[in-house]
Amino acid sequence: MADAVDKPAGAARPEFRNIHVTEILGYRMPLAAIVSILHRVSGALLFLIGLPFLLYLLQQSLLSEISFENYRAIASHWFAKLVLLALAWAYLHHFCAGIRHLFLDLDIGTDKPKSRTSAAVVLAISLTLTLLVAAKIFGVF
Repeated sequence: MADAVDKPAGAARPEFRNIHVTEILGYRMPLAAIVSILHRVSGALLFLIGLPFLLYLLQQSLLSEISFENYRAIASHWFAKLVLLALAWAYLHHFCAGIRHLFLDLDIGTDKPKSRTSAAVVLAISLTLTLLVAAKIFGVF
């Protein structure tokens, strides 16, 4: 025990500290952290905005033919299309990142290179599918 007290200082130990709120923009997060944060954001977006919005639109579309025509008029507006596109992105990203998290829970791909690769794959797949949905929503095909 006396040896631990009498150790020479030598090299200074690294100091680990939490970052401050003002340093967040300068902090470079790894890709896996970005995917994880987006997974939480997309889940919150789906629950807080997507579910009430889609249930309301479903209710309005099923009331009568006139309300269905009103629904079609609302859904054809460019802003409503952007909202639907944002909800589509949230669903697609949440689904793909959820599958990634299930694999991580099974200890598949938990080392750093595989985790980085799976995060990049999740972003690539979800953004590609979102672009396809955007093309469909805005009438490209």
